[in-house]
Amino acid sequence: MILFFGTRPGKAKTQRMHNISCPHCHQLGTLSMVSQPNYFHLFWLPLFTINTSHFVECSHCKRVFYKEEFTQEMEKAIESL
Repeated sequence: MILFFGTRPGKAKTQRMHNISCPHCHQLGTLSMVSQPNYFHLFWLPLFTINTSHFVECSHCKRVFYKEEFTQEMEKAIESL
């Protein structure tokens, strides 16, 4: 019997972060948080979530901030989402 299993990224969810300025270009309201789950799958069917990666992107300067680069302002906004 042959089993096909592995990991695969899920669909990314994007949420706007209002009233927060970008630390790089200082534009207000241009940040979006992206959450993308990573699934374990068996026969191309997702069974359970392994982890979820989060990052923030500025739509003005296109700068991406990863979890270790989040400011306190970003972390508070993410908790409230």
